[in-house]
Amino acid sequence: MLLKRSSYLAKAKEILRDRPVLAILGPRQCGKTTFVKEFLSEKFDYLDLERPSDLNLLLTEPELYLKEQQRPLVIDEAQRLPELFPLLRSESDRRKKKGQFVLLGSSSFQLIEAISESLAGRVGFLDLNPLGLFEINESGIDWKGHWLKGGFPDALLQGRSKKINFNWFEDYTRTLVERDLPSLGISITPHQFRKLWAMASHFHGQVLNMNKLANSLDLSPHTVKRYLDILEQTFMIRRLQPFSGNLKKRLVKSPKLYIRDSGLFHYFQRILTERDLISHPSRGASFEGYTIEQLLQVLRLKTPEYESLYFRSSDEVEVDLILQKGGQLSPIEIKASLSPSKDQCKSLYKFLELSKCKRAFVLGMGSQRFWIDKRIEFIGIESWAQDSFPAFWDEKS
Repeated sequence: MLLKRSSYLAKAKEILRDRPVLAILGPRQCGKTTFVKEFLSEKFDYLDLERPSDLNLLLTEPELYLKEQQRPLVIDEAQRLPELFPLLRSESDRRKKKGQFVLLGSSSFQLIEAISESLAGRVGFLDLNPLGLFEINESGIDWKGHWLKGGFPDALLQGRSKKINFNWFEDYTRTLVERDLPSLGISITPHQFRKLWAMASHFHGQVLNMNKLANSLDLSPHTVKRYLDILEQTFMIRRLQPFSGNLKKRLVKSPKLYIRDSGLFHYFQRILTERDLISHPSRGASFEGYTIEQLLQVLRLKTPEYESLYFRSSDEVEVDLILQKGGQLSPIEIKASLSPSKDQCKSLYKFLELSKCKRAFVLGMGSQRFWIDKRIEFIGIESWAQDSFPAFWDEKS
C-alpha cells in the first residue's frame, strides 16, 4: 500500500522552488526512496550509491558526468560519497537553476558535515520520518495499531496481523548494527552497541543519567555517549533538551531519552500485542514517547519556528513538553488517560504559576476535547486526529 505523503511532498516542492539542492534525511527504510521515486521521478534521474554501477559513474569522471547530465538528479545514500559535494556546489552555481539535485541520506554524520562545508546557502533540508499518525487515514489502521507497530512502512503496512512484526525489527536492528554502521566507517563493537540500544529502551522517557547507563552496561561514559550520538544521528533516539529559562528554580540540565519509533521501543520491550501494551508497566512511558513524536512531526511541518523542550526542577516539578517561540511558551503534559483530574495536573499548575503562562494543555487518549479548568485544556489524540491535527499550541487563547 502506497500512502500519499502530501505534507512532506509540499515541503519538498517548496524547497526545490527556492534552492538548487534538497537534502532529505531520515532513518533507514522510512520511505525516502519510495517517496522520491513516486513523487519526483518524472523530472529527475536517479542514482543509488549502494549500487556499484551507479557508484562507479560518480567515481570515475564525476565532474564530466554531472556536466553532461541533462536532467535534475536524485542521489540516494549520498553520505557514502561526501567528496562529491564540492562538485555539486560548482555544478549548481554553473546551472543557475533551482531544484537541480536531491540528496537522500540515512545517516546525518557525513551528510550534514559535508553539506555545511560545501553547499551552505544552496541546500534546504527535509527530515522524512516514518509514517506519522497524520498520514495513515487511508490505511485502515487506527491510532492504537499505529502506536503499537510504529511508523516504518514495512513494519506497519504488511499483512493484517495485530501483532508487531517482530522478525522485521530483528532484521532491521541487526542490519543497522552489523552492516550499515560499519559500511559508513563507524567503528563500534556490535554486541556492546546492540546491548546499549536495548538498554536505552529501559530509560525511555527518563532524564538521561549517563553514569547510571554506563554502569549498567559496564562501559565507560565516553563510550556510552559516543554510541548514543550514533543512535541520535541515525534517527533512532531523541534526546529532548531541558528548558533553561529564568524561573527562579534550580532546573535539571540533562536531556530526556526516547526511542523515537514506538514499534522499535515495543520490540525491545517485547510488547507484541495491544493486550500486552495495555497491561505493561511501560504503557505510560510508551504513550508519552509516541505522542511527543507525533506532535513534533506535525510541529516541524506546520510551525518549525517552535523549539521543543521539557521542564523539570530540582524539586521534581515536571512538564513533559514545552514548546517555545521567543518568549511564548506552550506547556503540554502527556497522560495515558481519557479524563485526567486536576490532581493529576499539579505540575502544570505549578509551571503556570512560575512561568506566568495563561494556557496549558493535556494531550491524552480518546476522542474528547474539553477544559479541565479555564487555563488547562484536554485534547484526546483521536480528537486531534479528527480535527486534522491542528497546531493547537499556536492557537490564540
